[in-house]
Amino acid sequence: MTKIKVVTDSTVDLDAELIREYGIEIIPLSFTIDGTDYLDGVDLTPAQFIQQMKKAITLPTSSQPAVGRFVELYDRLGSEGYTVLSIHMTGNMSGTVRAAEMAAAMTDTDVTVVDSRFISHALGFQVVEASMMARQGIAIEEIIHRLNEIRRNTRLFVMVDTLENLVKGGRIGKAKSLIGTLLKIKPIAALREGELVPATNMRSHIQVVKYLTKQWLEDTKGKTVKGAGIAHAEGLRLAESLHHTIAEASGYTDTVINYTSPIISTHTGAGAIGFSYYFA
Repeated sequence: MTKIKVVTDSTVDLDAELIREYGIEIIPLSFTIDGTDYLDGVDLTPAQFIQQMKKAITLPTSSQPAVGRFVELYDRLGSEGYTVLSIHMTGNMSGTVRAAEMAAAMTDTDVTVVDSRFISHALGFQVVEASMMARQGIAIEEIIHRLNEIRRNTRLFVMVDTLENLVKGGRIGKAKSLIGTLLKIKPIAALREGELVPATNMRSHIQVVKYLTKQWLEDTKGKTVKGAGIAHAEGLRLAESLHHTIAEASGYTDTVINYTSPIISTHTGAGAIGFSYYFA
């Protein structure tokens, strides 16, 4: 029986216990704060990163893993007798999946690279399912088929609480930011086909919770929820409010809440949340 090892990257926002339980290998991205380089998930906790980001002179920048880091990991796993399934954040937001593909062509290990088309918990849904199936000895072709099903039935919404980082990162202009700040606009975007697209603008956290709950109820009506997660960048209060409202509205109480990766929060800024769920 072929042994399959699942590899992913540090934007997965998975609980450390799950990572250990399934033996998932994590390739860290990196970020730079005022000239100092850090490995995501290694050198700073997400909470520490946000405090550093607030004090930084310039907006932190992030970088994909080097191809050589992938090659080194793939070579090691191959020497241990594994076939590798490498599942990564959407290629429309990072070159990580491309680096994995380059490394797969350079190693003697049998590596299949998958673009999850998602980030955060939505990436994690695919990683955990693949790991569970691999543990059961299921063939990689069947695992990939299942990942395609999960992808079709996954939703991810991102709410940005402040426009500051979007301005610093060149995503929006200062004039638009000023208007948005005066109006207390809180943009919500959906990740579709691997790209963030604007969904709506809200004026309060109460409206944000109502909107996301409405989307949840519409998407999951008559379906079975297989997983849900809220990743936040110092936005725990809003995350908990959404969790409680979802539970009251639908009876689903297993939504996971945790900090998001610095790679994500450097773009969203403090206070942001990402709400992911999938169903069957």
